[in-house]
Amino acid sequence: MSRLSVLHDTITACRQCPRLVAYREEIAHRKTRRFHDWTYWGKPVPGFGDVKARLLIVGLAPAAHGGNRTGRMFTGDRSGDWLYGVLHQFGFASQAESVSRDDGMRLIDCYITATVRCAPPGNKPLPEEFDRCRPFLVNELRLLTRVRVVVVLGKIAFDGYLKACRELGHALPRPLPPFGHGRVYRLPWGVTLIGSYHPSQQNTFTGKLTGPMFASIFATARRALT
Repeated sequence: MSRLSVLHDTITACRQCPRLVAYREEIAHRKTRRFHDWTYWGKPVPGFGDVKARLLIVGLAPAAHGGNRTGRMFTGDRSGDWLYGVLHQFGFASQAESVSRDDGMRLIDCYITATVRCAPPGNKPLPEEFDRCRPFLVNELRLLTRVRVVVVLGKIAFDGYLKACRELGHALPRPLPPFGHGRVYRLPWGVTLIGSYHPSQQNTFTGKLTGPMFASIFATARRALT
């Protein structure tokens, strides 16, 4: 078993945050009407993708009826529809739809993770929950040795990624780079960091994030990898 597989098992078994444990299990038991026939995952959601990936995507946390239901990052919700659609467009995913863990989806030169692994109430983890979960992201960064480009989805993920890098011992730029959609930073340890608005319904329904805006992020990532 690989060290990344061991880490995934450790993540899946985690019960460090009582509030998150109670919420994810309540949602898995109560479900929602349109998914009443599903057996929900209801556990922390590990990262997913190519262990030799050069592109890393960092999100916030699983959705209550998305990743918390399916057991895979950005799978089974509208945010995932946006993300996997654009990943397929730029050659980072084998298909444009991600609906379940056994749907045949394969990421190509890409790995997806998050700053928190359990679905949080109101999509808002507490500061101490971020802190307890961060070692998982730190360990992923340590094991994913080929990463050259990191796309962060939203300011919270942006900040969480930089905190994990600090814990890895990287010297962060001073002042810290500000988050912004489409902002690109070349970090001292050789990684290109790209900020993006999160493809949440709040952003996509209001037009804060459009299809062309989101596609431009991954066009930039693809160019950075050539």
